[in-house]
Order: sequence, then structure tokens, then C-alpha cells
Amino acid sequence: MELKKIVIDAMGGDDAPKAMVEGAVWALNTCEDIYLILTGDEPKINEILKGKTYDKNRMEIIHTTEVITNDESPVLAIRRKKDASLVRALYLVKDKKAEALVSAGSTGAVLAGGTLVIGRMKGIERPALGSLIPNEKGMTLLIDCGANVDSKPHFLHQFAKMGSIYYENILDIKHPKVALVNNGSEDKKGNALVKDTFPLLKNDTTLNFIGNMEARDIPTGEAHVIVCDGFVGNVILKLTEGLAASLLGMVKESIMSTTVSKIGGLLIKKSMKSMKKRLDYTEYGGAPLLGLEALVVKAHGSSNAKAFKNAILQCKTFIDHKVNDKIKQQLL
Repeated sequence: MELKKIVIDAMGGDDAPKAMVEGAVWALNTCEDIYLILTGDEPKINEILKGKTYDKNRMEIIHTTEVITNDESPVLAIRRKKDASLVRALYLVKDKKAEALVSAGSTGAVLAGGTLVIGRMKGIERPALGSLIPNEKGMTLLIDCGANVDSKPHFLHQFAKMGSIYYENILDIKHPKVALVNNGSEDKKGNALVKDTFPLLKNDTTLNFIGNMEARDIPTGEAHVIVCDGFVGNVILKLTEGLAASLLGMVKESIMSTTVSKIGGLLIKKSMKSMKKRLDYTEYGGAPLLGLEALVVKAHGSSNAKAFKNAILQCKTFIDHKVNDKIKQQLL
């Protein structure tokens, strides 16, 4: 059995290295054909591993002495901090000692490092971040959600193609429906970027393009892949995360407000848990940075062990389905 080698930046994120180490152990105990490499402070990692049961033959620790923080210049940090946990992880992928990378560290550093160290796939103008968000029917892939705040029409065209391939292989939906975010559904509406992108998507016979979509219609699940520039995508993503948390909080507050509502809350407790799980970002791993020579997954900064476990398994599925090879076949 060939093991998929995945490297984890164990020092990036709010709960480092605890969340990363516990997520790695969880993933190893869930999946038998992965080999994990953790880059970070080895004594701290070993302290967390004490007493845990896992296959020690499928985990490796590479000691590092530096960490890239959120307030540093991403490009300068990647170039200067050669012994940072993220940088060492990036070079393991570049040198083909690992097939994918997961990090919850600085988004800017992950994006810059992915492009500068691992490199863009031939023919790809800009890598794009894709994020899975829940809808009424399942999941929507939002791409780009933050990698490129300024984009051109052919960038968005490539985002659509990469997102469609990713969705089809990771979520097993053939010919996923693709929509373009706009301030109206009419073909001629929107700013210059959207107007110029529309015909590129419409005329691409490899895409199942269904037209423009307003942001309020994204939660309906009518489209599987939502395409936009990184500025718009990041606003949609952050609003979605904040709104989900606020709604759950308001529902909980209402249920706990009176004795009668508390009794009713007990009756719907199972359903509420199910809804909370659907809205929980930790269930979906992280955001893949598509368009690089190898997969980089950007996990949420506040990711817990479950989120890291799912991000690692997300990498395994990506490798199993040879998603990068399929992107190359369609875009070159």
C-alpha cells in the first residue's frame, strides 16, 4: 500500500501546536494510507503526543526554530525565515518529499509561499482559494475567496474551471453547476470584470455554466461552484461565517428565554445539533489553494483538532483523485 505523504505546519494557527498534533493523530487513526510530517517545535510536539495511541511508523517530526506571524510581511518572512515551520513544510512539498501541505498560519504567507516556493502550475495565471460553504442542498465551493483581490476576466475563467474539476472529484458531483457572482441575474448587468467574464464562461463547453447569481441566492444551492474575484469572495465568506454564528446564537438565546421554550428546546435538541454540524467550518477541512504544482490547504486560523483531521483527509482525497493532473489536462 502506497502511503500519501502530507506535511503539516504545526506552529501556524491560534492553538498551535496542540490542534495540529491532535488532528494529525486523529487522521492517522482514521486513515491507514497516509504518512504525516509535522514541522515545528519538536519538544512541544512530543509533549502533546505523550500517552496518545497512533502508528509511530507513519509520523515524522522535523524540528524548526522559527514561526511566521500574522503581522509580518509575507514575502519577506518567506525569504528570511528559512527555518520557519511553514517554510520548511513548503520546501518539503517543492522537493517532492510530501504531496500536500496543511497550514493554519498567516494567510498571506501561505499564499506567497505557495506561489514563490511550490510554484504555479504551467498555464495558470493566478492560484485561487476555494472555500466550501453550506447551502440548503449541500455544499457550495466559493472561488476565489481571498487570494486575488484584483482579477482579470481570464483569471476568473480559470478559477471556474479549477473549481469545477475540484468539486466534481472531491464532492463526487458530475458536471457541477457554475455561476458567476453579480449584482443581478441579467446577462448584461455588473461591473466591467463581470461583464467581460460572462461570455468566457458561457462559451466554454467544458463548464456547466448557469449564468449570473446574486449573493442572496448562493444559500439556495442552485449552483455548486460560485465564481468571483478574491475581494468579493472574501466578503461573502466572512459574512457567511459571521451570520451563521450570529443566527445560532440568537436561536439559542430565544430557546433559553422562557421555561416553555426551554422544554421545546429539549424536543428539538437533536435537530439543532444536526443544523449546527452543517454550519460548522471544522467539518469541511480548509480552503484549497488551487493552481499550484501541489496542493496547499489553508486551514482557518482558529481550527481545532477536528478541522485539521478533516483538512488532512481532504488532502488524501485530492491526491487519490489526481485532481492536479485533471486540472492540467483541461487547462493546458
